[in-house]
Amino acid sequence: MATSRNESLVPDATQLLQERRHQPNGTASATATNGKASTAPTTSTMMANSGTFMKFKTYLLALRPWSLSASLVPTLLGSALAYRSQWAAEFSLLTFFLTAFTAVTVHCAGNVVNTYFDFIKGIDKQKADDRTLVDHILTKDEVVSLGAILYMAGCGGFVLLAVLSPAKMEHLALIYFGGLSSSFLYTGGIGFKYIALGDLVILILFGPISVLFAFMSQTGHVDWTTMGYAIPLALNTEAILHSNNTRDAESDCKAGIVTLAILIGRTASHVLYAMLLFTPYSLFFIFGLKYSLWFLLPLVTLPQAFKIEKRFRNEQTMHLVPRQTAKLNFFFGILYIVACCCAQQLPTFVLRKV
Repeated sequence: MATSRNESLVPDATQLLQERRHQPNGTASATATNGKASTAPTTSTMMANSGTFMKFKTYLLALRPWSLSASLVPTLLGSALAYRSQWAAEFSLLTFFLTAFTAVTVHCAGNVVNTYFDFIKGIDKQKADDRTLVDHILTKDEVVSLGAILYMAGCGGFVLLAVLSPAKMEHLALIYFGGLSSSFLYTGGIGFKYIALGDLVILILFGPISVLFAFMSQTGHVDWTTMGYAIPLALNTEAILHSNNTRDAESDCKAGIVTLAILIGRTASHVLYAMLLFTPYSLFFIFGLKYSLWFLLPLVTLPQAFKIEKRFRNEQTMHLVPRQTAKLNFFFGILYIVACCCAQQLPTFVLRKV
């Protein structure tokens, strides 16, 4: 009896499975167990969320976030000088955030443009540090769209800034659109980077101009002497670019472009990098002795600077230097800004109204 009962159950089970196979997907899933039914949509949702996150991460990495200290720190310095100046009757946080937003978005857009034209000109290949287009992480159309969106976002931020800032619109526009044009022409159009003028553009743009723009946005006054405070940051920021160009000198030369690192050679490039890296520390030492001990604060990063300079001399570790220099630039700059905010006496770059 038991045997016949088991035999009668087997065909029933087989028939049930066959019926389920022929049912529509929705019906089949409804007859499944509760655990399995809930797993399918959860898994697909998780995969969709993961895909969205990875896409966002891809776009974020395309902006080269490690380099953004070059535009953010000068903006912070200019704002700090405005706060300390005689014209800062009321420091506006909204103006500060809009200034930082416009500066950083233009910098990001410039990075994207650089990625695009380096790839188009055959400079970024398999050994390139920026893998965005080399590894087809993003398409060329996506990179172009990203750059356009960033430029439009920056212009939108500038319009709001021009409305809120006490500065004359023509003064703000001259600096902002001059910086925007330079960020594009660095590799697009004229291509300053490819004719050994990139270092000069970076030295001016991510130092004196950024500091002046932030100062003017807050105070409404044009004061060229604020550029004096930007010298340490400008030199340190140029060290980032120069280390990058020195690392890529061989591939750049094969691609037919000319950079300062190629013109002066490896040995002179090392000497120049050391000067760019350590000259700001010498200035801070003088400021500390003459004006306030607060200016000795950035010297706490000096041991790290020596380590990075040592890596610059080694071909095996040279590829690490640009990002490490950018990281040093951030902490170095923040400590400099703290010193400017806390020191009772600032260096004698006399602020004069224009």
